[in-house]
Amino acid sequence: MAYKHGVYTQEVPTSIVPAVNTTAGLPVVFGTAPVHLATDRAAANKPVLCYSYAEAVQQLGFSKDWAKYTLCEVMYSQFALYNRGPVVFVNVLDPKTHKKSVTDKSVDIADKVATLDAPVLLDTLKIKASAVGSVLVAGKDYEAAYDDDGALVITLLDDGTASAASSLILAYDELDPTAVNEDDIIGGISVSDGSVKGLECLNKVFPLTGLVPGIVLAPGWSHEPTVAAVMQAKAGNINSHFKAITLNDVPTESVKKYTDVKNWMNQNSYNDTAQVVCWPMVKMGDDIYHMSTHVLGVIATVDSSNGDIPYESPSNKSMQINGCCLKDGTEVVLGPDEAGYLNGQGVVTALNFIGGWKCWGNRTACYPSNTDPKDAFISIRRMFYWHAQTFIQTYWAKVDKPINKRLIQTVMDSENIRLNGLAAQGCILGGRVEFRDDENPVTNLMDGIIKFHTYITPCAPAREIENVLEYDPAYFETLFS
Repeated sequence: MAYKHGVYTQEVPTSIVPAVNTTAGLPVVFGTAPVHLATDRAAANKPVLCYSYAEAVQQLGFSKDWAKYTLCEVMYSQFALYNRGPVVFVNVLDPKTHKKSVTDKSVDIADKVATLDAPVLLDTLKIKASAVGSVLVAGKDYEAAYDDDGALVITLLDDGTASAASSLILAYDELDPTAVNEDDIIGGISVSDGSVKGLECLNKVFPLTGLVPGIVLAPGWSHEPTVAAVMQAKAGNINSHFKAITLNDVPTESVKKYTDVKNWMNQNSYNDTAQVVCWPMVKMGDDIYHMSTHVLGVIATVDSSNGDIPYESPSNKSMQINGCCLKDGTEVVLGPDEAGYLNGQGVVTALNFIGGWKCWGNRTACYPSNTDPKDAFISIRRMFYWHAQTFIQTYWAKVDKPINKRLIQTVMDSENIRLNGLAAQGCILGGRVEFRDDENPVTNLMDGIIKFHTYITPCAPAREIENVLEYDPAYFETLFS
């Protein structure tokens, strides 16, 4: 030890640990994107974090053909209609595999311009002025780019070798979204190179972005029972530490009446505690959306108004829609009785009754077979997941610290302060954390295992408000006063 002479100071860690700020409802959306239109194309099967519409379009492209390109539906809804971000997109449409080759495609030239309505992968495009001619050079003989409508425009340059051509012969690969199937959304791990695809990419979100997934959805695919089952499995075990809810749709092609929804759910095992099931579809103008897409927008709006704490239900909050419908556009009219029936079967829907179109429903898919509040209410289920992910991230730095009184007291003091703050804000009715001797046997402590016990009561949504009216003849006395 060095010889000391004088006055010295030193610091010790603060005994109270500030909680980590988390994104409670970070959505992770799986589907297909028109990457041939992207100016800075993101790799397939890679989580792409986007905070704005422009950022999403730049990396994934955009098309109004939502049947082929399902991610665009969420992209437009979240950023244009609800103005909420961020969103993590996972595009499973891989240009390397989901493509088809086109050869000897003839297109006519008008004023040195040819237009082609096809999802051409520009890096594969080869152009000739004739079948036996040489391949033209981009930038020298022609320019090729997509217009705002997604059509490929080929412009012949005045000083190019084909400036006088009246037609062109094209060869190219084009994106084929019809080649994508359920297996691509489900994904898995490649045996050959260990790469991950589809829903398996959910485990890559936190390592890549530092943000914990809070909501998992796949509009256009989540009505497939096999996809929904894998969504539940992956969302329930993210990086072996975190959990998220899923938003699932019921197919309106086969389920056209509200009374048939629950039977379909039972037959296809849509009954999980972390599953929010939606029916029917909705529309805004000429655009038709999956209900799950707009429920996501409502959840994001409510969370953002509550400091990113998911304690309030999305039910009875405004939706940016002007009607309910089936996939073919057939209007669906639901009154309070029909919507209430769906809610009582664990289904979220939309209702236009008082105050315009509102998201309507508080229950997860496990209701009514499971009535435990922490499982059956969407907001309470989300609060439990949010509290857990906050606890994990906040105290991760304490892992492998010596088990002593200071460690135990630091966690307990920090957590109780946080819980008291949540109660003061009205986010919970109350909460406390304890370190119980009956849950921490000496054998566990000797093995480096400690367990805390948190008691927490998030607020239940006031799903039913009743006022009892009674005729009181005693007020006739006012006639004689």
